[in-house]
Amino acid sequence: MNAAEPAETPNKVLALQERRLGRTVLRTYRLTVDVDDLVPNERQPRLGPKDDEELQRQIEANEGIFEPLLVEPHPNLPEKFRIIDGDRRWTNSLALVKQDKTEYRRIPVEVTDRTLSDDERLRVWIYIHRQRKEWDAKEKEMVAYRLVELVGRASAANILGITIRELDRLVEVFELSGKFANLREPAAAITWARELNGVSKKLLTPSVIEAVVEKVSQKRITNSKDLRKLRTILRDPVAKAHFTRLCCAWLRKRGARTAWSTSWTSRSRP
Repeated sequence: MNAAEPAETPNKVLALQERRLGRTVLRTYRLTVDVDDLVPNERQPRLGPKDDEELQRQIEANEGIFEPLLVEPHPNLPEKFRIIDGDRRWTNSLALVKQDKTEYRRIPVEVTDRTLSDDERLRVWIYIHRQRKEWDAKEKEMVAYRLVELVGRASAANILGITIRELDRLVEVFELSGKFANLREPAAAITWARELNGVSKKLLTPSVIEAVVEKVSQKRITNSKDLRKLRTILRDPVAKAHFTRLCCAWLRKRGARTAWSTSWTSRSRP
């Protein structure tokens, strides 16, 4: 049987249903499939690790996945389905199966009656994720960055329904968040980057960015209120020089300590 066709017993399709997701209208049917019959989307807009022990605990507590994955017939692999939305649920179900918890092999899915175009697939994924709390909290900048990689600036802006200028701002924030790499809570990097990106570009030199990142790492800047004070500090040449000089001195001191520690360790080896 081809995956594009409604399955027969035991995965009997009861009916096709119409589902409107933004500008895209899908006709879908429900199935339960084996975890190995699902294939991840290589052009997934979400970046980062998908293994999540908390999600695995939720799947076990619910005795399986509660919300069906949205999938499509795979264009190149007969009887396989490509994931449109639900990659994390599939990844963590698979992790449980690899722990010999075979009761999680069967996964509920909602299957489109055709394979979507790249544009449709991206629009559907974004429409679904915009309804979730994670979108405003941490996802929109990451997705904007990923879409530019996948389809270019003009198409990315069109899919997101924003201007090129708004898109560029989201991408800038995501790139800036990468500098806050040593935080205990990685999602906080986006929050810090959003605040820092609000500072005038004329004031936000590389040395200032480095100084802010280090002060956040040292917990000398602990909230957005502290960061907003930076706008006043940076407009004063003397205060700005003092701000960056203190950080540079700390970096040199830390570098010297690291070099001394490395040298001492190498000399102490038998």
